[in-house]
Amino acid sequence: MSGGPPRMPAPVCLIENAEGGLRTVESALNILRGIQQPLVVVAVVGLYRTGKSYLMNRLAGKQSGFALGSTIESKTKGIWMWCVPHPSKPGHTLLLLDTEGLGDVDKGDSKNDAWIFCLAVLLSSTLVYNSRGTIDNQALEKLHYVTELTDHIQIKSAGARDEDDEEEEDCKFVRFFPDFIWAVRDFTLERKLNGRDVSEDEYLDFALQLKKGLTNKAVTYNLPRQCIRNFFPGRKCFTFPFPTSTNNMRNLDSMAEADLFPDFLSVAKRFCSYVFAESRVKTVQGGHKVTGSRFSHLVKIYVDTINSGAVPCLENAVVAMAEIENQSAVKAGLQLYEQGMGGLSKTFPTDLGTVSAEHHRLSTMARQEFLKRSFKDEGGKYMTQLEEKVSQISEQLFAMNMEASEKLCRKLLLDLYGPMAANIQQGRYSKSGGYEIYCRDRDAMVAKYRQHGKKGMKGEEVLEKFLQERNAEANSILKADETLTESDKKMAEAREQARVQEQKVKAEKQRSQDLQCALEDERCSQEECVARLVEKMEEEKRLQHEELERALESKLKEQREMLEKGFKDKAEIMGQEIEQLKKEKTQIKEAKPGFLEKVFLPIAKIGNNVFSTVLQYKGIRKMFK
Repeated sequence: MSGGPPRMPAPVCLIENAEGGLRTVESALNILRGIQQPLVVVAVVGLYRTGKSYLMNRLAGKQSGFALGSTIESKTKGIWMWCVPHPSKPGHTLLLLDTEGLGDVDKGDSKNDAWIFCLAVLLSSTLVYNSRGTIDNQALEKLHYVTELTDHIQIKSAGARDEDDEEEEDCKFVRFFPDFIWAVRDFTLERKLNGRDVSEDEYLDFALQLKKGLTNKAVTYNLPRQCIRNFFPGRKCFTFPFPTSTNNMRNLDSMAEADLFPDFLSVAKRFCSYVFAESRVKTVQGGHKVTGSRFSHLVKIYVDTINSGAVPCLENAVVAMAEIENQSAVKAGLQLYEQGMGGLSKTFPTDLGTVSAEHHRLSTMARQEFLKRSFKDEGGKYMTQLEEKVSQISEQLFAMNMEASEKLCRKLLLDLYGPMAANIQQGRYSKSGGYEIYCRDRDAMVAKYRQHGKKGMKGEEVLEKFLQERNAEANSILKADETLTESDKKMAEAREQARVQEQKVKAEKQRSQDLQCALEDERCSQEECVARLVEKMEEEKRLQHEELERALESKLKEQREMLEKGFKDKAEIMGQEIEQLKKEKTQIKEAKPGFLEKVFLPIAKIGNNVFSTVLQYKGIRKMFK
């Protein structure tokens, strides 16, 4: 499918973890830049040597790919990616991110681990945390990176925040963070609570229960649990038994499914089915969907920010990404218009209606291409840029078409007039009855001129000027014709004037008809532009609504659990957050397309200027004063 992922037989490194810090890999970014489909991004994180890579290989539908390793040495360094067509969502790309194992003793850099974890959160739409054994307090303590997210990620830039914003930021992470899956590997316990069998999700919820009280011990115990509850909109758990015997673990990536334990295969299949069905498209602030191209910018922005010593900011990243993507959208739309009109220019001269219709068709396609690629074009800055550049090109092409038409028509008239010019030199018309012969030859010449099929938009105007130029010549021949009486000559002069006036009317009629046709095309184009802008605005409102709705559902669910467990104070705080989310939803729903005046009026002005060259026609400009 066009715009989909290229064939990748194996994963490639996206972010290197080299000495001196993290570094993006340009060849991997180039792969992403070629993907115009929306991405579903699944990232796996966890302690090193816990089998993260195996899960990614299963999701890719491959037995091997991401390095598994069979020793205590960590195999994955940095972040590796694998892009494959989504198995159940046509037109989407599944992007798998395998991250460097956390807590690698050889690395000895906990800050580096924190950034790897943060990047996995920032880049994914589903975050898989992989661990071994059980979900107990020790396992949650090892997941201390989740408690540090607020130190390493900002929603708004420091300059755009006030004290209230800083207090509210923690509760807003749920809008932008991925869903959370805890994959517990080599799980051997019975899932029982109070003698009752429980599901994997109930097991996770039990592990994430909070303790009452404000002692240091209770606060420390609750912190990672509270962060998981607050930050991630969805939670899911899978408990995997051992895949095979201990002796065979080192050969896991080469073993056939028939050699794996059936219980393990059953959970692995459920895990993959859930990820394929439930993992959503990666979005950024505002609910905007992320394509491969946009994702490449996002990766580079975040890594460059980290390397600069600053804290990644969601708002700043979206603004920077939008600027890059909108510039590319302008370029793509303009290129489409230029290619189409460039082909038309090879057929010049042609009538204005043909040029206008093609301009309308291609400018509409250019807008559609721009709107497909652009987002967050607040105030229509980039769309106005596109319209201005299209206008400049179209004015040049209209002028080229008129010049080609005028050149062709003048040459045609001069060629047709050649025999008459020879007759004048030979004195054929300078005798009795010469005027009648002259008029007959001129009428025949005009008839041949009109029969010529491709004269373009200046056909009648050039003929008008030509006949005016020959007017003195005709009068001279008329006066020299001795067979005509004075009365005949006066009548003939009147006919000459009428002939010139008649041609003038024909020329102005052609200009007026051409221009009205062109202006009608432009009116239709502008109406279509408004419709597309409104459609774009409604789509962005829908995406924002979905973003808030997802966060609201998560908060309401968490509030119910807090009330059931007796945490009334926490439930009340969450109530305030819920009311704020509802208020924002209402504001988005009631938002009016007021930006259209800012965007459409400049575009309409640009569109009218497209025909500024055409308006140079004598007698037409006054129609638009």
